[in-house]
Amino acid sequence: MKVSREQMAENRRRILDVASGLFKDRGFDAVSVAEVMKAAGLTHGGFYGHFSSKDDLVAQTLAHALEANSVGEDRFNDFVRAYLAPRHRDNPARGCPTAGLADAIRHQTPAAKATMTDGLRTQIALIEHALVEDGTPDARRAAIGSWAACVGALILSRAIDDPGLSDEILEQTRAWIESRTGVIPPTDLSGEDHR
Repeated sequence: MKVSREQMAENRRRILDVASGLFKDRGFDAVSVAEVMKAAGLTHGGFYGHFSSKDDLVAQTLAHALEANSVGEDRFNDFVRAYLAPRHRDNPARGCPTAGLADAIRHQTPAAKATMTDGLRTQIALIEHALVEDGTPDARRAAIGSWAACVGALILSRAIDDPGLSDEILEQTRAWIESRTGVIPPTDLSGEDHR
């Protein structure tokens, strides 16, 4: 039975969504194509109708995840507040692909690295634009520093077994970003998931 274009597009989106969550949660090497297809509710044989290889899946999943995770229409302070929240820290499969996968990208194909590079450029440009809108001086520097601080704080807060220190890393990074950009009013860290 032939599958319609609409169904093919829906299947592809489902594969990318599932792969994104699995890769961010467990890493690229710990997830097989068979696991992705099973979790998507599709047969393993259907994989090659969408992707040429697992490397192709990795690169395309990364592009899909990065596109879904950008600052977008949110104000910068709202984005940072949600990004550096315990809820985001505690849900890596639904969280930021940069924080979840940046270290693993160095072991991936040039296509995956190029996708991460494009995603990073886009994210920095979006943050820079938001900071310009908020009147932050030297917005490019503030964008790069703030994004690096956000990603680093999330990685560190997930890597340790001390909940108090983990929360403090998130809180103090938010305070540091506020001191550098001047746009984030102090609030508690009970923010909503950033997605």
